[in-house]
Amino acid sequence: MSKVALITGASSGIGHATALRLARDGHHVVLGARRTDRLAALAGMVRDAGGTADTHHLDVTDAKNVADFVDTAVDRHGRIDVLVNNAGIGPLSRLDSLLTGEWNQMIDVNIRGLLNGIAAALPHFQRLGSGHFVTVASVGAHEVMPTSAVYSGTKYAAWAITEGLRVELDPSIRVTTISPGIVESEIAGSITDPDTKELIRSFREKLIPADAIAAAISYAIGQPSDVDVNEIVIRPATQR
Repeated sequence: MSKVALITGASSGIGHATALRLARDGHHVVLGARRTDRLAALAGMVRDAGGTADTHHLDVTDAKNVADFVDTAVDRHGRIDVLVNNAGIGPLSRLDSLLTGEWNQMIDVNIRGLLNGIAAALPHFQRLGSGHFVTVASVGAHEVMPTSAVYSGTKYAAWAITEGLRVELDPSIRVTTISPGIVESEIAGSITDPDTKELIRSFREKLIPADAIAAAISYAIGQPSDVDVNEIVIRPATQR
């Protein structure tokens, strides 16, 4: 069954790969991100492959912008079926670097952005009596390493919020957390601390493609309506 799937942070990495994967699965994808030039190129790729896509400028830290993203999709298509809360940032650093501005950015995008997506989509899902929330968290939600304290804190919060959503909602609305390990993405490019940048560069020498995460999302979405895949942890076989 074709679904209307909204994806935040769709301009690169996991969001980009998920858009292509879900479009190949026959779903209509609604792409949200700040870099609209990249969204336009991605939508072109989807259409060239025979799929369908809409694009929307999206800053997940802006609650009204997120509400407009969701409401516009409902207005155009009459419904929404899936919201992939994927947008996230990860400028890792040690706490004694005191990069408080970057800490606040992670809190705003990784936690408030998720909450904004839930607040925008949940009334529509409840009205329709169906829907599927997918949160892209991280292995960092389950473990902390030096430099990851704030990032892991935000991703644990994302995990906890999503699990809370699952236990609170009627079973007609499914909820899935995807926790990737080291994966092809631009997230390392946001690191400004020189020592952390070098540490992460060597750490990321063995990674998995973003489509591996997209395939996990596709699997969760594709299950029968009475099957709720609650969490998938997916990482390179070499990652411990």
